Amino acid sequence: MTSATLRLKNARIVLPDRVLEHGTLSIENGRIADIDEGSTSAAGIDLAGDILIPGLIELHTDHLEPHVTPRPKVDWNPLSAVLAYDAQIAASGITTVYDSLRLGADERKSVIGAVSLDLAHIIDDAQKSGWLRSEHRTHLRCEICSPDVVTELENFLSHLPAHLISLMDHTPGQRQFRDVEKLMIYYRGKGGMGEDELAGFMKRRHDLFERFAVTHRRALVDIGHRHGIRLASHDDTTLEHVEESIRDGVSLAEFPTTGEAAAASHAAGIAVMMGAPNLVRGGSHSGNVSAAELAQSGTLDIFSSDYVPVSLLQAAFELPRCVEGIGLPEAISTVTAAPAVAMGLDDRGRIESGTRADLVQVHMAGSVPVVRQVWREGRRVA
Repeated sequence: MTSATLRLKNARIVLPDRVLEHGTLSIENGRIADIDEGSTSAAGIDLAGDILIPGLIELHTDHLEPHVTPRPKVDWNPLSAVLAYDAQIAASGITTVYDSLRLGADERKSVIGAVSLDLAHIIDDAQKSGWLRSEHRTHLRCEICSPDVVTELENFLSHLPAHLISLMDHTPGQRQFRDVEKLMIYYRGKGGMGEDELAGFMKRRHDLFERFAVTHRRALVDIGHRHGIRLASHDDTTLEHVEESIRDGVSLAEFPTTGEAAAASHAAGIAVMMGAPNLVRGGSHSGNVSAAELAQSGTLDIFSSDYVPVSLLQAAFELPRCVEGIGLPEAISTVTAAPAVAMGLDDRGRIESGTRADLVQVHMAGSVPVVRQVWREGRRVA
């Protein structure tokens, strides 16, 4: 997916270490060819002083789910859902996305978990056909206490590759749900559970934890390493969790719930990722550690849009305003260069000669960043 020659001029270009206030960027065959300072009279697309940043890299988004099942008991045509999801992702400035797909049976999960492989095939076919705007990669969310999660992962990998495996445990009393009362409030409200049903659900979850948590995590880690797939540990809370992640060779700490876990992960060279809505909203909706607190302590590396695609760009531009000492280049790196490094993608995530021409033109409407144009490998996709 490449273009021949393209010039973008009169732009504020965000480089890895500084902002080029007046710059021109040339693209040849999908790669950045030259970056020049100053104005030019040569032909090109005039960005009228807008900001030019690298294409965003999204490692964890749940946003495919509401496109596939927009209402309870409503299943949308999967190809149509994928195309609509992809269009929203691209329009949010995301040029590389890791689609989050669930593996492992769960009595409370949506239909999407049962059709993850089917969806992955549809995404793969659409990408090969040139119908998708962003580049799609696969993030498998593996619930370690699910009885069939290991066999589902092995079956998936016998058909298609994966690029990231998240090791998740949503057992009541563990990790994100360490505060059991908050979990009970959640299921009483959103799940509509009565007290007897809730008690039975909690007991079944604890029984599954006792049976499968240790052996399944070990098996999933081994499969990941055998296939060369990056690993993420979801909702690490304690130092013991982080020590386990270090032993397992985890690359990404996905939404650590405490400052203690985030600091230990960061110190161990495990990239710390937090949800962009956490920063935009001013805190965690689950009552866990805030992204701003981690940024202030220097232990936040990456943002994920989680459940609101546009929040990724918003968080990057909000970060310098809410954390003293962080400039725009460093903030933009949390959604571009840092996720690229964590996933071993050395061809994108920064504006440098020779890298992919994945680019986003951003206009500031007051404090709100507005995506005006998006290019992937030099070709306009939004």
